[in-house]
Amino acid sequence: MLRTNRLKRALAEGREVHGVMASLPTAASIELIAEAGFDFVVIDTEHVLINPETVEHMIRTAESYRLTPLVRVADADPKTLLRLLDGGAQGIVLPRVEDPETLERAVAACKYAPEGERSLNAGRPGSFGKSSLAEYVVQANREIMVVAMIESRQGVARIEAICGVPGLDMVLEGAADLSQSMGVTWQPGHPDVVQALEEVQRTASARQLPYCAFLRHPDAKARWQACGVNAFMLGDERGIAFRALQKALGEARAPEQHGTSRS
Repeated sequence: MLRTNRLKRALAEGREVHGVMASLPTAASIELIAEAGFDFVVIDTEHVLINPETVEHMIRTAESYRLTPLVRVADADPKTLLRLLDGGAQGIVLPRVEDPETLERAVAACKYAPEGERSLNAGRPGSFGKSSLAEYVVQANREIMVVAMIESRQGVARIEAICGVPGLDMVLEGAADLSQSMGVTWQPGHPDVVQALEEVQRTASARQLPYCAFLRHPDAKARWQACGVNAFMLGDERGIAFRALQKALGEARAPEQHGTSRS
């Protein structure tokens, strides 16, 4: 059955939330993320080769922990969005949104009539028809989130129109690709990139839309909180695991603080 979207509720109530990207195609990754205490997870199918059955298992695992499962797609193909939502995803993250028209079509694909044109199905979110489907479609339209990633100059330039699309629930920054689009590849902290992100955040906030920022530097959270932001991404679990493993190995190989080095 379709669960209450706890992320959407938290955002509406102004509570602080933390998410992470799941790039390892296994339900065990979701278990680790949930046990660590995150509020939501973004299962990545844009940069990761992952089969549909595994995505569904990852979604199911998130549900068991009351962890809100969003899925980042490779594109806005309505059929792809349909299958992910029918598999239980509680939200779709659209990469590189650059115009309102693309976002409008995606919202239509994610929402049932009269808000959209999502194809009707009594699959697992609809309890396989156990409950009233008429009630389910209303609930689905209420709970499903549509998230737009802004990752290019074009997206920043059209952010006012993008944020004006009905059905958009959150704006997520994509500073890495944005830096490339702005000619300063892999410099997400470049002043031009930061200025663009701040413009996106101000526009989203003016529209009462939550803005979600990646925390790449120790002082990033305080800076965004001062702007009223309370939704944060901590990167992806591969990078977090890699850095933790690297640190653990470095500490194990380091000389003793007292006495001679290990042999």
